[in-house]
Amino acid sequence: MFNYLKTAVLMAAIVGLFGAIGGMVGGQQGMILALLFAGATNFFAYWFSDKMVLRMYNAREVDMQTAPELVGMVAELAQRAEMPMPRVYIIQESAPNAFATGRNPENAAVAATTGLLSMLSAREVRGVMAHELAHVKHRDILISTISATMAGAISALANFALLFGGRDSEGRPMNPIAQIALMMLAPLAGALIQMAISRAREYEADRGGAEMSGDPEALASALLKIQAAAQGRPFAAAEAHPETAQMMIMNPLSGGGLRGLFSTHPATEERVSRLRAMARR
Repeated sequence: MFNYLKTAVLMAAIVGLFGAIGGMVGGQQGMILALLFAGATNFFAYWFSDKMVLRMYNAREVDMQTAPELVGMVAELAQRAEMPMPRVYIIQESAPNAFATGRNPENAAVAATTGLLSMLSAREVRGVMAHELAHVKHRDILISTISATMAGAISALANFALLFGGRDSEGRPMNPIAQIALMMLAPLAGALIQMAISRAREYEADRGGAEMSGDPEALASALLKIQAAAQGRPFAAAEAHPETAQMMIMNPLSGGGLRGLFSTHPATEERVSRLRAMARR
């Protein structure tokens, strides 16, 4: 319950930040326009984000004829969780990872890379798929899509203010130093909020996936293997689209510089510790 409340507060914060920046750029009218723009981008993301992400990763849909083990596994887990059967995709990629997408459980898809399927045991793959189905069941996909869209829009709005100038609350031009500070700090604040939202949802999906599969240790083992293998295998598609990193079961981006500081995923060691505590109980 605490994580759900935390997510709601953080979502309110990112919307408020967007409106505040709009107000700084164009006063009251700018705030209204910024919030309208946010609503339009989120409407687009709600309806089309799944198709966009699957296309970014060249994901191939599979069925019982082309991938019977994976599809059968997902069907069994969905039945256990009393969920609609999602579409299942495979990504031709050696880096081990997986994600879920779609606007709701009735229009969801789960995807896994060939690297993940070849590296993990069937039991561990089942744990990973249960984690992704937990994201679907909790409707985390919609939350993550909105937060990612808002964070990107905040950066675009801050850059607009730098290029074309902003206005204070009384309609006067902003100080140039204030404009530069806005450009630097606003995207940082948006990224921090997005990171906090994503981390809270990952813990919930770990817990929900472990309950769904009835095997917390399998997911813990999978996370350790994925982390060890992912460190030496760059994920080109994820590096080209870093805004999708939060969707993955493990952060697919290289850990250097600011990307490592502002990872959208909690520490793997902490995730494993929580799962093994569940297994002991």
